[in-house]
Amino acid sequence: MRIAIGQLWQETNTFNPLSTTRRDFEEFGVLRGAELIEQMAEVNELGGFIQSLRRWPERPEIIGLARLPAWPGGIATRETFDWLRDELLGALRAQPPVDAVLLALHGAMAADGTPDVEGSILQALREHLGPRVPLVATLDLHANITPLMVQHADALVPYHTVPHIDVFETGERGAALLRRLLIDGARPVMAFQKIPLVVPAERANTQDEASVSFYFRQRLQQLEAQPSILAAGLTTVQPWLDVPELGSAVVVVTDNDPVLAKTECARLATELWERRREYLGELIPVEDAVREALREQANGLVVLGDGADATNSGSPGDSTHILKELVKYDWPRPALVTLVAPEVVLEATQLGVGRQRQGPLGGVRDQRYSQPLELTTEVVRCFTASFILSGHLGKNLPIDMGLSVVLRHGNVHLVVTSRPGPHFAPQLFEAAGLEPFAASVLVAKSPCGFRAAYQDRASKIIMVRSAGCAPADFWRYEYRHIPRPLWPWDEIPAWQPAPILKTLS
Repeated sequence: MRIAIGQLWQETNTFNPLSTTRRDFEEFGVLRGAELIEQMAEVNELGGFIQSLRRWPERPEIIGLARLPAWPGGIATRETFDWLRDELLGALRAQPPVDAVLLALHGAMAADGTPDVEGSILQALREHLGPRVPLVATLDLHANITPLMVQHADALVPYHTVPHIDVFETGERGAALLRRLLIDGARPVMAFQKIPLVVPAERANTQDEASVSFYFRQRLQQLEAQPSILAAGLTTVQPWLDVPELGSAVVVVTDNDPVLAKTECARLATELWERRREYLGELIPVEDAVREALREQANGLVVLGDGADATNSGSPGDSTHILKELVKYDWPRPALVTLVAPEVVLEATQLGVGRQRQGPLGGVRDQRYSQPLELTTEVVRCFTASFILSGHLGKNLPIDMGLSVVLRHGNVHLVVTSRPGPHFAPQLFEAAGLEPFAASVLVAKSPCGFRAAYQDRASKIIMVRSAGCAPADFWRYEYRHIPRPLWPWDEIPAWQPAPILKTLS
């Protein structure tokens, strides 16, 4: 038995003015063939695939196609999409016939001229494989599932958690589903329901028992515990994606039980629709949030969640709104904030540790929602921002944001990296020689995922209302391509689900 595995992972934010290119994928870490299997055996969804397949009594041969990851960012160029498609399809064509394909996809990637990248990739693979070879794909919980994706995959298996702490386990779930198809003879029936709503990410915390997301996580796990249900997922979509088929979705995959699939899919979709307002939260304006952090820091670390400039939501990462307020105060312990600014890194490195840097910071990558801040800083440290990420978005995931520096203004410490990455991770600050949990205040550029690291150790978490490419009040921005009506842009008096069914040909 020969099973091919591969990955295409990038979450697109169409408000980010910087295009995603082939270089972004290569800098993150493209792997092919046996190298993929060797290096990713314990990492994220691919690791879940590999470890599960190795436990099968049948001992299938694992064929590595390609690992193609890039950090969330702007829309991909047309050339980049062509390259990605050709990498995966070319690797599959170069192999003798395979018995199945397992793919780790994000599900919310857009390219110039191709708003549904994953749907197009699945279509290309299906045309090569034919109708009989199982094609199973895992997805991020913020995937934008489309009819094209459903049409060409035998099953879609989304994450169940936000923060995304089940990426490895989702890979295991995908492999377990594939075994049901190949070994046990299960016949997948997938019910799919698009829901005309998009919700903010800030309150979608499946670790918090008071959150509506906690409820849905339990519901999905209860469904998958039923022997006749192969997979169940609810994706609340990447909000900052201006594409024609934007919207949340539910998928339920059963073993040859269309009535059960449609019933449970409709029930989940109805519940999400009825509880949609529970995702709306209160955010604190920047000035008030920083003043509150100063008052509360005596009790321990205060974390400011900056969702609008969240690099893991595809924002450029060089907003100065919170930094401008932080430097107004004397902090008894360090105040920590990050910035993506390769030109600043280069300049500071050339100046050298201990030297003063005078000039603007930030507001270069994103000039629409942020402005440069004139600031005098001291170059404190030069380092390489590389570490292993485990927690939100990663299990044993290698991260390298390139040459980086620490700049200091008073007791405000800026961690400046050459490339975007998890600008919320404690490991980033530790790599910079800083102790995140001993700080007065720390800015986490993330709407919700940062809670996996800080929820239990911060004295207070404050969600900040700021401007940027990934705001919580996204419906106030100009979208040109989304379907209408769509909540919360539009009030929709009544809505009823009508799931569509995909059955094995």
